[in-house]
Amino acid sequence: MTPATLHALRAARDAERPVALATRLADGAQVLLPGGTAPPGVADAAADAIDRDESAVVELDGQSWFIHVHAPAYRLVIVGAVHIAQALAGLAGALGYRIVVVDPRRPFNSAERFPGVERMQDWPDQALEALGPDRRTAVVALTHDPKLDDPALDRALRSPAAFIGALGSRRSQAARLARLAELGHDAAALARVRGPVGLPIGAVSAPEIALSIMAEIVAVRRHSALGVRG
Repeated sequence: MTPATLHALRAARDAERPVALATRLADGAQVLLPGGTAPPGVADAAADAIDRDESAVVELDGQSWFIHVHAPAYRLVIVGAVHIAQALAGLAGALGYRIVVVDPRRPFNSAERFPGVERMQDWPDQALEALGPDRRTAVVALTHDPKLDDPALDRALRSPAAFIGALGSRRSQAARLARLAELGHDAAALARVRGPVGLPIGAVSAPEIALSIMAEIVAVRRHSALGVRG
């Protein structure tokens, strides 16, 4: 790796910007993407690897390239410091996610209930505005309270967040979507809100519900068929 490439890679890491280092296996030639000048097809392969968050060896025009993805931790923003949030934060942390718990209710959103977890006690829309959800961010609303969930979902829908979900029954989901439509969101935007959030595994307890939510987030992130809703 040349000093210039190493410097650019470090700069991308410091800026928490996902990049891919493409290495031609035949001679070790390298290019950091996006931003570098690459042979035809390599930039597209790097963009796909970044999107899939998966390093891989690809064959392009008879040459083998190793596309090594360097990206910040996938972020999970949990709106609502409820019991399920405690279990969800534990599961997400074990999977290497960066967790942010958002809830203005200080007795719930405490260090005692969420040890070692980043917490924000702002109102959800203000917190989401500050966090700036991107394509490596999942937002899950868990409070069942429209005063807290709706502002968070509204702000998340105005971002490129990779995953947006909300807890609640199908009836609650229908009412939620109607309220979001009144805020100006069209059908395409509303379809991004996964609700009731979580894969249908028959979950009952808080840890089981957290598992179902985390499973759906992973399925969407990894482009699994399980993440496709009808």
